[in-house]
Amino acid sequence: MKKIFPKKLELGDTVAIVAPSRSLGIISKDIRSIANKRFEELGLKLVFGEHAEENDLFDSSAIEPRLKDFHEAFRNPKVKAILTVIGGFSSNQLLRYIDWDLIQRNPKILCGFSDITVLQNAIFSKSGLVTYSGPHYSTFGQKHHFDYTLDHFKKCLFSDESFSVQPSKQWSDDEWFIDQDKRNLLKNTGFSVINEGEGEGVILGGNLSSFNLLQGTEYFPDLKDSILFLEDDYVSLPHTFDRNLQSLIHQPGFGGVRGLVIGRFQKENKMAEEKLIEIIRTKRELKELPLVANVDFGHTDPKITFPVGGTARIAVRSGASLIQIIKH
Repeated sequence: MKKIFPKKLELGDTVAIVAPSRSLGIISKDIRSIANKRFEELGLKLVFGEHAEENDLFDSSAIEPRLKDFHEAFRNPKVKAILTVIGGFSSNQLLRYIDWDLIQRNPKILCGFSDITVLQNAIFSKSGLVTYSGPHYSTFGQKHHFDYTLDHFKKCLFSDESFSVQPSKQWSDDEWFIDQDKRNLLKNTGFSVINEGEGEGVILGGNLSSFNLLQGTEYFPDLKDSILFLEDDYVSLPHTFDRNLQSLIHQPGFGGVRGLVIGRFQKENKMAEEKLIEIIRTKRELKELPLVANVDFGHTDPKITFPVGGTARIAVRSGASLIQIIKH
């Protein structure tokens, strides 16, 4: 299938905010106000899905209204990009009902992470459209320490130029949405080199638990000549991450993977570097793959934006690893 890169953002463009997973109704007015101001400062206009506020017992809504907003965002010629409100647990409920032809005829930016991994990889597999793993609308509501995240959002979505990813100086795994002025910043030790080597390929993945929901379905992408970007949230303890990774390794075509980039774990993961190394060492299929970890994406902050379906080059070396986003 032909790969489709959506047009980049420009000043004055309109961005649609939709809730294919959890609802806008769980986002506070203060966070929305900060997020709205950030988009205004970027020169972008916002429109919100008609049903984005709907909120059921699962902090989401029925399939039909979520799907309607999702389709309308792609159908609306004024909308140039789509951002998801937040992640959650239910994006895969939409897959069987998505109009893939509509998406293919109206290619545009789609950005989010976590549960949105399901939509991103399915969209690339079914339509060829490159999407973007990056901040949600709600992420833009961070009052402080947002510069790194914003910088990489702009590098990926406002420009076609390739860029290299450098480690952030500090990171956080705090509940910033509860107290914006009381943040716990931690020193970033930089990339963790697990296996040295070089590789280039199509970027696939995102949240590992969500990505694995596509296994055995028509929505799972071809792993041939891919670089996998993988992360998981706090519910994934080392043994859970281990078996989820093993399950991915068992997929047909995994032999075509050219490298792994692993996002930074949350503190509740209890994933010490030596545990991750031990997990990797138990898997013969990973022995020859370049593999770098502790990269700025996933459920901690700050985070990069990267293209699902784009191209990355990695050169993993002790003290001087390179992660370059080539085509996005």
